[in-house]
Amino acid sequence: MGRFVYSMNVSLDLRIEQVAGDNGAGEWMRIDEELHREFNARAEEVELIVHGRIFYETMEEFWPSAREDASLPDFLREYGEIWTAKPKVLVSRTRHNADHNTRIIGGDDAMGQLAALRAETDGTIGVGGADVATQLLRAGLLDELLVTTHPAILGFGRPLFDDYDQPIELELLEQRSFASGVTMHRYAIVDAGGEG
Repeated sequence: MGRFVYSMNVSLDLRIEQVAGDNGAGEWMRIDEELHREFNARAEEVELIVHGRIFYETMEEFWPSAREDASLPDFLREYGEIWTAKPKVLVSRTRHNADHNTRIIGGDDAMGQLAALRAETDGTIGVGGADVATQLLRAGLLDELLVTTHPAILGFGRPLFDDYDQPIELELLEQRSFASGVTMHRYAIVDAGGEG
């Protein structure tokens, strides 16, 4: 069985964007070459990627063309190659087509479809997008968090999870520090408010 791992860049106060529409592109993030190469290595290891619509559309806007953009550094072109080639699932009620090795699931049984996908997959299933991660957490399907914390306090903005108000017990599996002051922590979800 696969493991759903929600990966996200956050501020110290667990915000993923400060203003609506920022889509994770805030100037508060310190994504340098060292950190991006770590992202590349982890992305290479996943078997499948699951994105919510907003997150997917942010990714598809940049990464497919980045892989061929000679003006970009090699580690960004490499990530563009990885993201474009990986099999992806887009969870959406409004999108009906997608390119770049992507299939779409949606409707009232999206979580049932994702549970079946998890059962038939060996290895890590990367998750991007607060909405789909929150739905997975509520359904008891989210297995791990990979939180990359940037040394900034935003004070307001979109949180790591949307509208989730139950205690979540975690177990630290891994931690790493980067020269930029960024830290990365991987946690197993032990209990999500007794729901899973």
